[in-house]
Amino acid sequence: MKMFAASLVLGASLSGTVAVAAQPTPADYPNRPIRVVVPSPPGGPPDAIMRMLAPKLSASLGQTVVVDNRPGAGGVVGTATVVKAANDGYTWLFTTASHTNTPPFNKNVPFDPVADFSHVSLVAQNFGQAVVVPAASPFRTVPQLIAHARQYPGKLNYASAGLGTASHIPAEVMKAMAGVDIVAVQYKGTGEAITDVLAARMDLLFIGTNIALPHVQAGRLRALALTGAKRWKGMPEVPTMQEAGFKDYNIINWFGLWLPAGASPALMTRLHAEIVQALSDAEIRQQFDKLGLEGVGSKPEEFAKFVAQQSAFMLNLAKRIQATTKPTGKPL
Repeated sequence: MKMFAASLVLGASLSGTVAVAAQPTPADYPNRPIRVVVPSPPGGPPDAIMRMLAPKLSASLGQTVVVDNRPGAGGVVGTATVVKAANDGYTWLFTTASHTNTPPFNKNVPFDPVADFSHVSLVAQNFGQAVVVPAASPFRTVPQLIAHARQYPGKLNYASAGLGTASHIPAEVMKAMAGVDIVAVQYKGTGEAITDVLAARMDLLFIGTNIALPHVQAGRLRALALTGAKRWKGMPEVPTMQEAGFKDYNIINWFGLWLPAGASPALMTRLHAEIVQALSDAEIRQQFDKLGLEGVGSKPEEFAKFVAQQSAFMLNLAKRIQATTKPTGKPL
């Protein structure tokens, strides 16, 4: 069962919306502060990344880049505000793969992740999520956890930051592949989810390696596996899900920058160049390395194609998960 492969050509596209006329970019852009909507709580991975980049972008643009956290519904609440904003370059969206992952699992999403946005750049990607349990958990490996879930269906709970988020998709794919019933408990964001796992009120969480690492090092959490295809040097002793017996399991999280639909090509080119410049900064590269991130900086046309592919892939994956996941079903 192949997971997120950026090179995978999926062919399908989402239904389009009425095209929005591109607005010309003023010669003095930007002439006022820029608001970056991060549709997740402070302290989460997208918030941390944008707060690293914001000072660099502010310096090069000559205007303050302000991070505006708008959490709720797995990123839907904040993202929806950007759709309604003017496409003049003063409202940005910076979020995760949940941008394409959430809509297939939530029929009430009020936007099209492809047609309702101008796609600036794929900014960064990680090595996958860390599969963590409380320090007092009896589980030391993923196979042990799966064996328990098979023996006691519906007794284990995992914390999720919302439908379609990086804490939801990897868990649901694991459940579908193993044919087990582990109950999803939805939270407003990563911060609340990890708080309950640390307190052992939840049994399991899929979370970014940068957030998991200090808790693992301090002995507050135990990392059972990573969801990417290769081990991360920050946790060299932690196996991948593939090593834990899940063939072809390879799920990473990615982070991108969008504008409302109809942004001018000149503006898109300008902002892409600003992102590439920020990512080339030695301090940013060092910070990314510590967090288990790789800077990307893809061109707008490349990112647009990537988002369309991911959206189509997630639509298909959601159908598979919903069709095959059974409380006591057999593995896929």
